[in-house]
Amino acid sequence: MSESIGAFEAKTHLSALLEKVSKGAEFTITRRGKPVARLVPAVEARRTEINRVIERLKEIRTGTSLGGDDWKTLRDTGRR
Repeated sequence: MSESIGAFEAKTHLSALLEKVSKGAEFTITRRGKPVARLVPAVEARRTEINRVIERLKEIRTGTSLGGDDWKTLRDTGRR
């Protein structure tokens, strides 16, 4: 669960926020009450990006076929 913090306050207390984030805290930075950014641990951000890429690859793969051939036939044809 992320805590909301205003942009000015985030700028003023950035060092303290970074220390908290390094220990696992998450913050949603707002401007005039509207969310504009998230401050999360780097490991979590990387994990989120990896999961997004995996989901995209699954979407692409769903609509892809081998054109009626099985992979063994294609492999053997390529070895000739």
